[in-house]
Amino acid sequence: MIRIILFTFFIAVITQYQGYAQVTYSNNIAKIIYTKCSSCHRDGEVGPMSLTKYEEVKAWGETIGYVTENRIMPPWQADPSFGNYLGENYLTEEEITSIKDWIDLGMPRGDVQEEPDFPDFPKGSVLGEPDLVLEMSESWLHKGNSTDDYRYFVLPTNLTEDKVIKAVEFRPGNSKIVHHALLFEDTEGVAAAKDAATPEYGFNGFGSFNDGNAASILNQKQFPGYVPGEKPIRFPDGVGQKLHKGSDIVAQIHYAPWPVNDSDQSKINIFFMDEQETLERELQGHIMVPLFDVINEPFFISPNQEKTFRGKYTVPVDVSLVNITPHMHLLGKSWEVWLEKPGGEIVNLIKIPDWDFNWQGSYYFNRYIVAPKGSIVHAKATYDNTDDNPNNPSNPPKFVTWGEGTTDEMYYLPIGYVPYEDGDESIRFDESTLNISELTSGNMLYPIRPNPVNKQAVIGFRLDRGQTLNIEIRDINGRLVRTLRNSEFYNIGEHFINMSTSNLAIGAYTIQLQGSNFVRSQKFIKN
Repeated sequence: MIRIILFTFFIAVITQYQGYAQVTYSNNIAKIIYTKCSSCHRDGEVGPMSLTKYEEVKAWGETIGYVTENRIMPPWQADPSFGNYLGENYLTEEEITSIKDWIDLGMPRGDVQEEPDFPDFPKGSVLGEPDLVLEMSESWLHKGNSTDDYRYFVLPTNLTEDKVIKAVEFRPGNSKIVHHALLFEDTEGVAAAKDAATPEYGFNGFGSFNDGNAASILNQKQFPGYVPGEKPIRFPDGVGQKLHKGSDIVAQIHYAPWPVNDSDQSKINIFFMDEQETLERELQGHIMVPLFDVINEPFFISPNQEKTFRGKYTVPVDVSLVNITPHMHLLGKSWEVWLEKPGGEIVNLIKIPDWDFNWQGSYYFNRYIVAPKGSIVHAKATYDNTDDNPNNPSNPPKFVTWGEGTTDEMYYLPIGYVPYEDGDESIRFDESTLNISELTSGNMLYPIRPNPVNKQAVIGFRLDRGQTLNIEIRDINGRLVRTLRNSEFYNIGEHFINMSTSNLAIGAYTIQLQGSNFVRSQKFIKN
């Protein structure tokens, strides 16, 4: 009996060791780090340490193990079992287990020849050459008094004609102190007048550069903002936001509490829709804020109280939802948002079970979510104003309501949408049905789906190294018809982009994917 027990134990130990022995930096960990961590953890970016090679990763191995096992890093808040989005950046259970096993083994490197190449990150924009660059005209000194600083800066566009924005990339001048940034359009010169009335550069404010109350935010046109670690996402093909001639971009920058004086001079890269693409639908938005007709009660949170507000927004016309951007402050505990269609169908929008004020951003759905007229957006937000909340800024807890400071609170939920069109139910911006296991390794351009194409198609590809790409449509004679992406960065792994063919004549075409040392192509038919 003892022999049987010892034999069983021996087999279990050997089996566990064999599982461990397969985990090395070269074969397993490098790809995870380069894909999920290094975009922020490298020189000049927001990460506090570089994770660009084996020696650096090993030196921080125990810390990496702790923050990944506890899901602190990478900073992805949305529950992946509730909904799916473009640019998802979280670790799977298998990846977390691989990191843990690697650390338990002593962090072996393995065969250096098998390590993936480090991504060829661009020095500047990850989206390519911007069409318009707006930079703060002066640097701003953020005082080292360990308090928040919300500051508005006015950046004139000097445009002589209206343009259509496809993407916005905010580049912080000092990533150590820039917590996040919101970007608005001002066509009336309101913000410029406020700036001129103050002796220093910019002016203080929060939420609205008009008058700061909750209702005024609803009337402001907002462009995609900035949070650390989030790659800017282009709007779907045929969709954009108008930027009017002579308008100003107003940047509200939140500078986080900092112990020493430090300065910042940020800039904004703007990418316009080119002549080869047609604006089919303009992205619009609605912001749910805690007005009485939204939450049906005053937005007050008493001391030593955990409080849940349940908001509702009735969709007035047929629309297709594009993105959602939950926001709250330090008392925030969770968000859960869903869509109730007139017939009773429930569609999940987003769930953030463990809110973290340090990491917030916009989530783009991986497909159009159709919301017929009369649909109701339900948004449940929970706040913890007790001593049990380690992030509570007040000790003892204090009465809290809507306010502009971090120690105040917010119920703020922008929702982006476009007018509904027939067929939106079937339009996806990724491809979930592709059987990747049947595909070979290496750089690859997937078959275009659907093919033939009527209106919209999905282009998928996989890379064995992060690099910038050119993606083009060419006719049957090889002539350039349209440039879909020009020197845009994509990391190791799988990617999808959507393509509108509304401007293409019926016929045969080729998609061409060009990297630093390879070219791949696929033919498709427009019918």
